[in-house]
Amino acid sequence: MTSSSFTSSSSRHSEPNPESSSSSRHSGLDPESSSSSRHSGLDPESSSSSATVSSSSDSPYLWNDEFNTIDTTKWTFEIGTGASGWGNNEKEYYTARPENAYVQDGILHICANKESYNGSGYTSARMISKGKYSFTYGTVEARIALPTGKGIWPAFWMLGANIDEVSWPACGEIDIIEAVNSENVVYGTNHWQFEGNHAEYGNNTGDFHGAKKELDITQFHTYKLTWDEKIIAMYVDDFKYHEISIENNAGGTDAFHKPQFFLLNVAVGGNWPGFEIDDAQFPNEMLVDYIRVTR
Repeated sequence: MTSSSFTSSSSRHSEPNPESSSSSRHSGLDPESSSSSRHSGLDPESSSSSATVSSSSDSPYLWNDEFNTIDTTKWTFEIGTGASGWGNNEKEYYTARPENAYVQDGILHICANKESYNGSGYTSARMISKGKYSFTYGTVEARIALPTGKGIWPAFWMLGANIDEVSWPACGEIDIIEAVNSENVVYGTNHWQFEGNHAEYGNNTGDFHGAKKELDITQFHTYKLTWDEKIIAMYVDDFKYHEISIENNAGGTDAFHKPQFFLLNVAVGGNWPGFEIDDAQFPNEMLVDYIRVTR
């Protein structure tokens, strides 16, 4: 889906749009599939039941990862190509190898590579906190540098912890960061179910109701999600690029009053970035300094 299709008019500021297109090309999910693994892009064999974890009383955070190592008590690697390329016709094979995910000097590297591997032409990594950490309401702050290049699609996002029970999009999805190709634009989007159909509402740094944030997304920036009973909002370096009202389940947004877990991944190709891939960019990495959750 083109970036222009996610630029909302001022009349939609903070208001969800339950009549939006049922296309899931932006979300990376497939609403026409009947299986939960196709809806979510999750591998049912690698998932476990959801859990909400609180940090110790002497920590300022409800949960955090400073990425001194890849902590498998916090993250699970999803392996393979998922259903229909993780629901998006993506071209990569996700692995748990150090070639695709490693920590160096306190920075997590999620690295997409051009290589032949298990029938795919590209590899990358996809890490999820499902079954290890989920939460409802709070502030998320993350310091991240994103890759750019034709066909690249990095994301830091969330899915409802009840996805195995209700499937997607009924579980709800909060895309804190998505970027495609070489746009240097960051997208924030919500996906949910309204009256049996897929609904979505999103904005971006290229045009948030007339305001624009010039970014070099390959450099580190501080991204923030604020989430309470009334509003979900997203910021980069304190510039707001997305906001949606969920007060009183506006527009059927009850999914956003339930726990969600984190996902980090770098996709290669797919319905949104397209299928023309510049192989000269590889290896290409998303860098994550930290993720911190506070109330």
